[in-house]
Amino acid sequence: MSDRPDIDIAAFRARLGAERAGLQADSAARAEDRAPVALDPQIVGRLSRMDAMQMQEMATAAERRRHQRLRRLDAALARLETEEFGWCTSCGEEIGAPRLDADPTVPTCVGCRRGPG
Repeated sequence: MSDRPDIDIAAFRARLGAERAGLQADSAARAEDRAPVALDPQIVGRLSRMDAMQMQEMATAAERRRHQRLRRLDAALARLETEEFGWCTSCGEEIGAPRLDADPTVPTCVGCRRGPG
């Protein structure tokens, strides 16, 4: 498969790279939020500890979503390197430019996304 003349590969590469860098920076900045909740004499009462544990769990869930998005970004960047970006990984047809503009990490065309039917 070859490059697509109807899409700007360099712009997608920059966009994907910038989002990836932003997610990695956000993950590093929020590492403390995901740390285990310790018994802290400053935190008075069971409800305060429960609040702290809930905040920690929410931060952990956000980190899982960041990692999931990073995997999608890495896969899209790999497709850029192999000139498979913009082509459906299922059927091999072009992925529409508007679909790529909406989310450049999509690996399939609209028809394959919907499934048979």
